[in-house]
Amino acid sequence: MRAKITYLVTAAVLVFYFVLAGSRGVWLLEEGTFITVTLGLAVLILPLIGIWFLWANTRFVARANRLATELEAEGGLPVDELVRTPGGRIDRDSADAVFARRKEETEDAPDDWRCWFRLAVAYQDARDTPRARKAMQRAIALHDRKPARA
Repeated sequence: MRAKITYLVTAAVLVFYFVLAGSRGVWLLEEGTFITVTLGLAVLILPLIGIWFLWANTRFVARANRLATELEAEGGLPVDELVRTPGGRIDRDSADAVFARRKEETEDAPDDWRCWFRLAVAYQDARDTPRARKAMQRAIALHDRKPARA
């Protein structure tokens, strides 16, 4: 729940920034000189990129959460079996051991979105965020292509 609140607050702050920057871009366009119009267009591009980025990430998170909910209903969410340091950090050797099992599981069933989801969690636990994201994107793609149940 805390993560959702943090995400929503961050998104609201970003939207406020996009509106503020967009209004400044429009103001520069209204000035009408070559330099202000050029700067105004440049300023307007930044909020557009930011809005796209925010939308893409929100969509990704929503789809990943949908998979997590479905996997939880099936009883297939990965169990937290990681050893932690006294400070609460994940022990690297423990994360590597779980990752090796998840990787092998995914290699045995490369078309199962559930395996890719669990692999994404293992990548995240091993602090490899780019690969975690790619594995989750693969899980989402496989899930969305699955045949409808009769």
